[in-house]
Amino acid sequence: MTVQRRENDSPGMYAVALGTAGGPKWWGRSGFDAGTATAVVVDGAVYLVDFGYGAGRQVRKAGLDFSNVRALFVTHMHSDHTVDLPGLLLFSHRDIERIEIYGPGDRGKLAPLTDQADTEPEVIDPHDPTPGIKETIRRLFSAYAHDLNDRARDYGSQPQTAKFPAFDIEIPTDIGFDPDTNVAPPMEPFKVYEDERVVVSAILVNHHPTAPAFAFRFDSQYGSVVISGDTGYCDNTIRIAQGCDILFHEVISLEPIRARTEKEVGDPQLVQAIMDHHERAHTTPADAGLIAQRAGVNKLVLHHFAPASAPRTDWMEAGVHFEGELIIARDLDEIAVDAVRPSPMNNSRGSLLDDQPDNSSAGVFSSDR
Repeated sequence: MTVQRRENDSPGMYAVALGTAGGPKWWGRSGFDAGTATAVVVDGAVYLVDFGYGAGRQVRKAGLDFSNVRALFVTHMHSDHTVDLPGLLLFSHRDIERIEIYGPGDRGKLAPLTDQADTEPEVIDPHDPTPGIKETIRRLFSAYAHDLNDRARDYGSQPQTAKFPAFDIEIPTDIGFDPDTNVAPPMEPFKVYEDERVVVSAILVNHHPTAPAFAFRFDSQYGSVVISGDTGYCDNTIRIAQGCDILFHEVISLEPIRARTEKEVGDPQLVQAIMDHHERAHTTPADAGLIAQRAGVNKLVLHHFAPASAPRTDWMEAGVHFEGELIIARDLDEIAVDAVRPSPMNNSRGSLLDDQPDNSSAGVFSSDR
């Protein structure tokens, strides 16, 4: 699609596919090279979701200004969604006064061991092996303590740690969430952030065994953008995306993933364990289209391509079920929220899920905010 740059303070709402490649790997394919990252822009205010490799660079390439960034959101704690966080913390601080960071809390316990394993893997940091976003940000600053302390003392300035307050998203307590056995129980979206331009809500999705894992929805006076995060087919994604203008959804093409894994890994047990994860915790293009259709969304934007080297025809399978506008995103593509949009109540392309539980009164912010 044609990428048209706009002024930072232009009125309206749009999203930028900063990076579209999925997985902890450098793909090196033009147009699908940067790691997964997305910007939502409302009247010039910028909200960033996920921080794959090159995210900070892509923000600059998109013509966005760090001084306009309001908040950062992390869908889950996998490295291909967080690897560029250190760069943003260390390199953007001169441009900003304060940026709040929201993401998953501590998993609470190690993930279950795959049935394919013959031995118990070594546990990294066994005293605290599954930190959430708040503790992760603290550890990142600690890892760069030498640099930060040198500069603060050499310049006579305060280190930038206070500019990046981080908050673990609190999961409603009455929905039956369990990181091993019930990672995405039926629930309603709940608010995690609000300012004068947007309301951001979250919902749990199925990226087992990684938990918590969230999808996020951004609602403004202009419309709505939903970002699925990493997930298999999940009814909660349909709930949070209901009637939205733009749904960014991750996708996987299983056959080339298996071929690549067999070539690179070799060990049949390890290959099967990896494929078990991919089949359970990611979404095929056809299922992404089905989710979008059932949610009645206007535009389906596919991203987080795994593998990023797969042919475009693989991703077009989303159109089998989806009747709206299908966009195969490339790095730095901009997708606008339509100025005039159909009411979700009159949208016949999707249907609401029946018997949705009501947990709309649940608390949403970390208690120490």
